[in-house]
Order: sequence, then structure tokens, then C-alpha cells
Amino acid sequence: MAKTEQMEMEVVEQKPEVADAQEQATEPKPEPKAEVAEVNNMDEVSMSVPQNEGSVFTSLAAFKDAYTIGRYFAQSSLIPQSYQGKPMDCAIAVDIANRMGVSPTFVMQNLWVVRGVPSWSGSACMGIIRACGRFKDVKPVYTGERDKDTWGCYISAKDAKTGEEYRGTEVTIKMAKAEGWYNKSGSKWQTMPEQMLAYRASAFFARIYAPNELMGYRVEGEAEDMAKPEKSKAVDVMAGESEVKA
Repeated sequence: MAKTEQMEMEVVEQKPEVADAQEQATEPKPEPKAEVAEVNNMDEVSMSVPQNEGSVFTSLAAFKDAYTIGRYFAQSSLIPQSYQGKPMDCAIAVDIANRMGVSPTFVMQNLWVVRGVPSWSGSACMGIIRACGRFKDVKPVYTGERDKDTWGCYISAKDAKTGEEYRGTEVTIKMAKAEGWYNKSGSKWQTMPEQMLAYRASAFFARIYAPNELMGYRVEGEAEDMAKPEKSKAVDVMAGESEVKA
């Protein structure tokens, strides 16, 4: 009888635990639909901002988003004056930045209009090469004798994946003089040749090894150096004399 009472007591003590387990098993599990809905909402929010997947002009919705962002940028005094009050120019800068994977302010600060042609600043060109992720150990290498026609510069870099070495076109003072860059009125080649050698060398490197990163735009100095001088109009002296006699 003692054993039977002891077994009954053990069964009674275990009943609450069994009941708790049954209650936990019967509790309704939270449905994952709510979490999925939240994730979807986050996707919708993130897609409202232009992503680095192509031009923002591929759809009307993307264009509206870019134009809205550009309108806010145009109201800021921190961007270059040439972009202030011009929401469409700012929207185009947003598009370029989106495709390059950089900040819109980087584009606005380094993309200028020279003689009606958009051009990257010389310093921006080197930054674009380094930031594109395709190269490592990017640096200018100077050659020849300083302050002489043999003084030159080229860009050296390595492939970020394979380690293959790249050497850009060498630019020298002799080349600058032969191309007419050096002796132009107001030319920076005479006042800051070291910088100009590096800037032009980086432009040549990008033209060959990273043309997509430049988005088809020229680099500082190219627009001025490649512009053809205006031809002076011929004056008909005889025509002038006949007018005086008449």
C-alpha cells in the first residue's frame, strides 16, 4: 500500500509539468508573415533611393526620385555655385554618382564645365582610378631630369585581383611643348609643371585602362589644350579704300 501511495504522489507531482508542456505546445506560434511584410517594406524604402544599378533615367519613378534629390541639393550653399539653383544639373550629378558608386557631392565638386564641355578635375581623375576598386598601388612615377624637357611622369598600378602591373603613357615637358600645351597663354604647365605632369598622366592612364570610370568626360586641361585657336578673319583692304573714295 505504501508503494502504491508513493507512485500516486509521483504521478500527481508530475501532472503540473505535463500540463505546462501541453500548454506550451498548444500556444500559437507567431506567423512569419508580419516579419516578411516588414522586410518588404524596407525593400520598398531602399528602392526609393537610387541604387548603383544603372542610370536613374531608366524609369519615370527613378527620374522623379533623382530630381527630388537634385532639388534639395540645389538649395544648399555647400555645393559649388555652378550647381546652386539648378535642380536638373544636380539630378544629372546624382545619376553620374549613382552609376560610379560615389557621393553626388564628389561629382559636383570635381565635374566642371570648360568651354561648354563637362570635364573632371585633374585631382579627381587620380581619385577615380584609386576608388574604382580595379587597381591597387596606384602612384605617379616621375622620370627624367627635373625642370628639363626630359622631366616626365607616368602612372603605375597593379591589378587588384591578379597583381598584373600596368604602366600608363609617359607625359613629358617635351611632349607638352610639342603639343602646344606649355606655351599657351595662362598655361599652368609653366607655373606648376609637376602637378600638370601627374594630372595629364592620370588622364592618359584612365583613358586606356579605366575609360568607363570617366563616364566619357574629359579631364581638366584637355578641353583647353585640344581647343583649336580661332582663325582671324581676313580684312579686305581694297574694299575699305573703295568705301572711302565713294
